[in-house]
Amino acid sequence: MADTEATVSAEVDQASPVDRSTDQLAGAERSERGRNLKVTQVKSSIGTKPKHRGTLRALGLRGIGQSNTLPDRPEIRGMIARVPHLVTVEEAK
Repeated sequence: MADTEATVSAEVDQASPVDRSTDQLAGAERSERGRNLKVTQVKSSIGTKPKHRGTLRALGLRGIGQSNTLPDRPEIRGMIARVPHLVTVEEAK
């Protein structure tokens, strides 16, 4: 048993770490290009599910008519997809 444990730990030590610096740079470059979304709340969150209210807060919206400019990223698009009936989205300049 000791031999197999030593072999497994040696394999783990030799594994190279994943380089995520290129992923981070790609995200930074994408936001630097000026791709932003203007999200405006058009309907009240009263009576909606708690998750929907939390999503609106995460988008930076607190009330009807309030807008927030956010970067056009998959995370933001996913949040908007959760509450399309409460917000309008347009591309910011």
